[in-house]
Amino acid sequence: MTADSNKQIRLASRPSGWVTNDNFTLTEEAIPDPADGEVLIRNIYMSVDPYMRGRMNDVKSYVPPFQIGEVLQASVVGQVVASRYDGIAEGDHVMGMLGWENFSVCDGRLLRKVHTGLAPLSYHLGILGMPGMTAYVGLMKIAKAKPGDNVFVSAASGAVGSVVGQLAKIHGCHVAGSAGSDEKVALLSDEFGYDGAFNYRTSKDLSASLREVSPKGIDVLFENVGGEIFEAALWHMRDFGRVALCGMISNYNDEEPQPGPRGMAIIIGRRLTIRGFIVTDKPKACEEYVVKAIQWLEEGKLKYRETIVEGVENAPQAFIDLLKGRNMGKQIVRLSDAG
Repeated sequence: MTADSNKQIRLASRPSGWVTNDNFTLTEEAIPDPADGEVLIRNIYMSVDPYMRGRMNDVKSYVPPFQIGEVLQASVVGQVVASRYDGIAEGDHVMGMLGWENFSVCDGRLLRKVHTGLAPLSYHLGILGMPGMTAYVGLMKIAKAKPGDNVFVSAASGAVGSVVGQLAKIHGCHVAGSAGSDEKVALLSDEFGYDGAFNYRTSKDLSASLREVSPKGIDVLFENVGGEIFEAALWHMRDFGRVALCGMISNYNDEEPQPGPRGMAIIIGRRLTIRGFIVTDKPKACEEYVVKAIQWLEEGKLKYRETIVEGVENAPQAFIDLLKGRNMGKQIVRLSDAG
């Protein structure tokens, strides 16, 4: 591999069950030239996210599946090397859905300029990007959290969950959550301001653990995991509780669909509202969040953690580690130095 080439990660095969490194292949191509209306970007930071697991399957969803042999896609922030699009100039920092690669060519209309100096570049993929927006939209627009609500967050130390808890505290809620290690549980309490948290991997009784951290029950459930923790949380919901269904990471690697939570008649008796959502359905709310989040970061009301892996060749392992819960906060891949 040379400095003048473009390293790329392509989908080699569709996974059956858990993703492995064999599902990816590393290739080397020439750095492309932009055509009229296009921009050449040197990619700096790339995001890996749980939703990508669904795109590895050949099924219809809210985003098209990745194709065998093609470069995978991700949210990327980078610096413009050459531009043939009016409004974006060489040296600008931009963000878009680009490739798992060192250089990308993109239609200039699909890029958004990123203002440097407000926050580190990588933050635009995390707390100021899709994960932060997802937390805000799910908590405030879907679940409609209000002061005094008892909020519970699964996968609470992740890129989305860690922001959900902090936003809930900012808005006057009691917040509890679950995470997959004692280190992550400590982080929730010590850094992100959670009122209670437990390690779901070592819990011998999920219902008892939920009662301990949410003694008054749950008004708002921000669900990222699904499976047993979702089932236990449903039974702990208060009347007229609201569930923002963000993700089901515990099921993403299942080879066959799993049955839904048992005892779902409780949804009727307690008059629960369960709503799935996609963050891009609420563009105005996303813009609203970014303005507020920048201020909250400046005031120290929002804290942020990242796990950064170096090099595009290590992106597949970073993605696998994310699915296995080995990351702390937002999982990022650094593709080149910030310019």
